[in-house]
Amino acid sequence: MDRAVAFAPLEVKFAEGDGVAAGTFTGYGAIFGNQDGYGDVIEKGAFKDTLREWKKLKRLPPMLSQHGGWFMSDQDGIPVGKWTGMGEDENGLAVEGRLINLDTERGKGIYGAMKEGVLDGLSIGYFPKEFELGTKPEEPRRKLKKVELVEVSIVTFPANAEARVTGMKSRQMTDHWEEFGRRVRDGAPPETKEFEDLLRDAGVPKAMAVRIASVGYAKAIRSDSEGEAKLAAETIANLRAAAAALRTPS
Repeated sequence: MDRAVAFAPLEVKFAEGDGVAAGTFTGYGAIFGNQDGYGDVIEKGAFKDTLREWKKLKRLPPMLSQHGGWFMSDQDGIPVGKWTGMGEDENGLAVEGRLINLDTERGKGIYGAMKEGVLDGLSIGYFPKEFELGTKPEEPRRKLKKVELVEVSIVTFPANAEARVTGMKSRQMTDHWEEFGRRVRDGAPPETKEFEDLLRDAGVPKAMAVRIASVGYAKAIRSDSEGEAKLAAETIANLRAAAAALRTPS
């Protein structure tokens, strides 16, 4: 049986995902041609009309947590983030968004859960507009040809195992690198482990971050040579630029 909002014929579909680090993230709210746990298949083009309508409104559907918890409390219906990009590609409904209010208890909880990879599902809430019913046992229950998209949520329990969050980036990285640069300029660069953590937060694989921090960086910050100090400054600038590139959504 479909999970539906009690006060409206709004159907909810879940999509499993993997998180990396939170703040800004990308992924898929739905996958085309894949039968979900409710026996439905969303066909390519199903979101075309509804996305055009949202574009006319100059906004995108709200980003909720757990579909607003069916709006059981005042906080439930308040968006937890903002979708900054949404569109169909060959795989499905590709989304790009950003969490908000990360300085609040609610925001911290969502941020932490996504960063740890325990809150990593995406789900769409929609009205089915056009669909074809299956006539044989081996066929999907419905082939959804057109839907009206209402919201896209971050969820815990997914039904579609192929749609997923594909990458997340931290909004705090800019501040971290600014502070890092200031300390270097002041002649008090962070210790090796702190630099390693900064690289890890930027998305550098652990083994590579350890090697960069313990070999090149460790030597650079302990050098009294003017030439090596200049090289260290250039290296730090390059790493900072690389981290900025990692933060930029593709």
